[in-house]
Amino acid sequence: MSPGSAPPHRLRAFVVRTLLLFGFWLLLLEPESLALAVMAVDWAVGALAALAAAALSLRLLPPARRVPRLWPLLRFLVRFPAQSLLAGLDVARRALDPRLPVSPTLLQHRTALPPGTSRTLFGALSSQIPGTLAVDLDDPERLLYHCLYRPDAAGRGLAADEALFRELLGQGRARGGEPPA
Repeated sequence: MSPGSAPPHRLRAFVVRTLLLFGFWLLLLEPESLALAVMAVDWAVGALAALAAAALSLRLLPPARRVPRLWPLLRFLVRFPAQSLLAGLDVARRALDPRLPVSPTLLQHRTALPPGTSRTLFGALSSQIPGTLAVDLDDPERLLYHCLYRPDAAGRGLAADEALFRELLGQGRARGGEPPA
Protein backbone atom coordinates (compact mmCIF):
# COMPACT_ATOMS: atom_id res chain seq x y z
CA MET A 1 0.00 0.00 0.00
CA SER A 2 1.51 3.33 -0.99
CA PRO A 3 1.55 6.26 1.47
CA GLY A 4 -1.03 8.15 -0.62
CA SER A 5 -3.53 5.28 -0.37
CA ALA A 6 -3.31 4.75 3.40
CA PRO A 7 -6.61 5.17 5.28
CA PRO A 8 -6.91 8.61 6.90
CA HIS A 9 -6.78 7.27 10.48
CA ARG A 10 -3.57 5.37 9.68
CA LEU A 11 -1.93 8.36 8.01
CA ARG A 12 -2.95 10.61 10.93
CA ALA A 13 -1.51 8.07 13.40
CA PHE A 14 1.73 7.93 11.40
CA VAL A 15 2.08 11.74 11.42
CA VAL A 16 1.25 12.04 15.14
CA ARG A 17 3.61 9.23 16.14
CA THR A 18 6.40 10.64 13.96
CA LEU A 19 6.03 14.09 15.51
CA LEU A 20 5.95 12.70 19.05
CA LEU A 21 9.01 10.53 18.46
CA PHE A 22 10.88 13.40 16.79
CA GLY A 23 9.94 15.66 19.71
CA PHE A 24 11.34 13.07 22.10
CA TRP A 25 14.52 12.95 20.01
CA LEU A 26 14.84 16.72 20.33
CA LEU A 27 14.56 16.42 24.11
CA LEU A 28 17.55 14.08 24.10
CA LEU A 29 19.85 16.48 22.23
CA GLU A 30 22.75 18.00 24.11
CA PRO A 31 22.54 21.80 24.53
CA GLU A 32 26.10 22.03 23.23
CA SER A 33 25.00 20.57 19.89
CA LEU A 34 23.37 23.80 18.76
CA ALA A 35 26.13 24.48 16.23
CA LEU A 36 24.52 24.62 12.79
CA ALA A 37 26.49 21.70 11.28
CA VAL A 38 25.94 19.45 14.29
CA MET A 39 22.28 20.47 14.57
CA ALA A 40 21.62 19.60 10.90
CA VAL A 41 23.07 16.12 11.35
CA ASP A 42 21.20 15.59 14.65
CA TRP A 43 17.91 16.69 13.13
CA ALA A 44 18.38 14.52 10.02
CA VAL A 45 19.23 11.43 12.07
CA GLY A 46 16.33 12.18 14.43
CA ALA A 47 13.88 12.62 11.55
CA LEU A 48 14.93 9.33 9.96
CA ALA A 49 14.80 7.52 13.29
CA ALA A 50 11.34 8.99 14.04
CA LEU A 51 10.02 7.99 10.60
CA ALA A 52 11.36 4.44 10.94
CA ALA A 53 10.10 4.05 14.51
CA ALA A 54 6.65 5.40 13.59
CA ALA A 55 6.40 3.02 10.63
CA LEU A 56 7.43 0.09 12.83
CA SER A 57 5.00 1.15 15.57
CA LEU A 58 2.13 1.07 13.07
CA ARG A 59 2.96 -2.55 12.27
CA LEU A 60 3.35 -3.55 15.92
CA LEU A 61 0.43 -1.54 17.30
CA PRO A 62 -2.05 -0.58 14.58
CA PRO A 63 -4.00 2.60 15.29
CA ALA A 64 -7.52 2.43 16.62
CA ARG A 65 -10.23 3.96 14.51
CA ARG A 66 -11.56 5.73 17.57
CA VAL A 67 -9.95 8.79 19.02
CA PRO A 68 -10.26 9.74 22.69
CA ARG A 69 -13.18 12.03 23.41
CA LEU A 70 -12.03 15.52 24.34
CA TRP A 71 -14.26 16.41 27.33
CA PRO A 72 -13.72 13.12 29.19
CA LEU A 73 -9.99 13.40 28.41
CA LEU A 74 -9.86 16.85 30.01
CA ARG A 75 -11.80 15.63 33.05
CA PHE A 76 -9.46 12.65 33.36
CA LEU A 77 -6.38 14.88 33.07
CA VAL A 78 -7.72 17.08 35.90
CA ARG A 79 -8.91 14.22 38.14
CA PHE A 80 -5.80 12.04 37.87
CA PRO A 81 -3.14 14.48 39.21
CA ALA A 82 -5.46 15.77 41.94
CA GLN A 83 -6.33 12.26 43.07
CA SER A 84 -2.68 11.20 42.88
CA LEU A 85 -1.58 14.15 45.01
CA LEU A 86 -4.22 13.52 47.68
CA ALA A 87 -3.47 9.79 47.79
CA GLY A 88 0.27 10.50 47.97
CA LEU A 89 -0.23 12.81 50.93
CA ASP A 90 -2.37 10.18 52.65
CA VAL A 91 0.24 7.45 52.09
CA ALA A 92 3.01 9.76 53.37
CA ARG A 93 0.96 10.58 56.49
CA ARG A 94 0.40 6.88 57.16
CA ALA A 95 4.07 6.09 56.68
CA LEU A 96 5.19 8.84 59.07
CA ASP A 97 2.52 8.53 61.78
CA PRO A 98 2.48 5.12 63.46
CA ARG A 99 -0.99 5.81 64.94
CA LEU A 100 -2.61 5.84 61.48
CA PRO A 101 -3.69 2.42 60.26
CA VAL A 102 -2.02 0.62 57.39
CA SER A 103 -3.79 -2.61 56.57
CA PRO A 104 -2.63 -4.03 53.24
CA THR A 105 -5.29 -6.04 51.47
CA LEU A 106 -6.28 -7.30 48.05
CA LEU A 107 -9.25 -5.72 46.31
CA GLN A 108 -11.20 -7.42 43.53
CA HIS A 109 -12.49 -4.68 41.24
CA ARG A 110 -15.27 -5.71 38.87
CA THR A 111 -14.58 -4.32 35.39
CA ALA A 112 -16.28 -4.03 32.02
CA LEU A 113 -13.07 -3.18 30.20
CA PRO A 114 -12.29 -5.80 27.58
CA PRO A 115 -9.05 -7.75 27.96
CA GLY A 116 -6.24 -6.16 26.01
CA THR A 117 -4.80 -2.70 25.60
CA SER A 118 -7.53 -0.66 27.29
CA ARG A 119 -7.59 -2.89 30.39
CA THR A 120 -3.79 -2.94 30.62
CA LEU A 121 -3.62 0.84 30.21
CA PHE A 122 -6.25 1.35 32.90
CA GLY A 123 -4.35 -0.99 35.24
CA ALA A 124 -1.12 0.90 34.63
CA LEU A 125 -2.75 4.32 35.09
CA SER A 126 -4.63 3.34 38.22
CA SER A 127 -1.41 1.90 39.70
CA GLN A 128 0.07 5.40 39.55
CA ILE A 129 -2.28 6.46 42.34
CA PRO A 130 -0.33 5.95 45.59
CA GLY A 131 -1.77 3.21 47.78
CA THR A 132 -3.10 1.03 44.92
CA LEU A 133 -1.26 -1.37 42.66
CA ALA A 134 -2.79 -3.57 39.97
CA VAL A 135 -1.45 -7.08 40.49
CA ASP A 136 -3.62 -9.19 38.15
CA LEU A 137 -5.29 -8.09 34.91
CA ASP A 138 -6.02 -11.54 33.44
CA ASP A 139 -9.40 -12.35 35.02
CA PRO A 140 -12.11 -11.66 32.39
CA GLU A 141 -14.38 -9.90 34.89
CA ARG A 142 -12.14 -8.50 37.63
CA LEU A 143 -8.92 -6.64 38.21
CA LEU A 144 -6.98 -7.46 41.36
CA TYR A 145 -5.40 -4.56 43.27
CA HIS A 146 -3.14 -4.36 46.29
CA CYS A 147 -4.37 -1.57 48.58
CA LEU A 148 -2.70 -0.09 51.64
CA TYR A 149 -5.84 0.98 53.45
CA ARG A 150 -9.62 1.12 53.10
CA PRO A 151 -10.39 -1.09 50.11
CA ASP A 152 -13.96 0.28 50.09
CA ALA A 153 -12.68 3.81 49.35
CA ALA A 154 -10.16 2.49 46.82
CA GLY A 155 -12.96 0.50 45.14
CA ARG A 156 -15.15 3.61 44.84
CA GLY A 157 -12.21 5.57 43.43
CA LEU A 158 -11.43 2.83 40.91
CA ALA A 159 -15.10 2.66 39.90
CA ALA A 160 -15.18 6.41 39.24
CA ASP A 161 -11.86 6.28 37.40
CA GLU A 162 -12.99 3.37 35.24
CA ALA A 163 -16.29 5.05 34.38
CA LEU A 164 -14.41 8.15 33.26
CA PHE A 165 -11.83 6.04 31.40
CA ARG A 166 -14.58 4.12 29.56
CA GLU A 167 -16.25 7.40 28.67
CA LEU A 168 -12.91 8.68 27.40
CA LEU A 169 -12.62 5.64 25.13
CA GLY A 170 -16.24 5.97 24.00
CA GLN A 171 -17.22 2.67 25.61
CA GLY A 172 -20.08 4.12 27.64
CA ARG A 173 -20.83 3.42 31.27
CA ALA A 174 -21.87 -0.22 31.16
CA ARG A 175 -21.50 -2.47 34.19
CA GLY A 176 -17.84 -1.48 34.68
CA GLY A 177 -16.58 -0.17 37.94
CA GLU A 178 -19.08 -1.80 40.26
CA PRO A 179 -18.01 -1.81 43.89
CA PRO A 180 -15.82 -4.73 44.90
CA ALA A 181 -17.49 -8.05 45.57
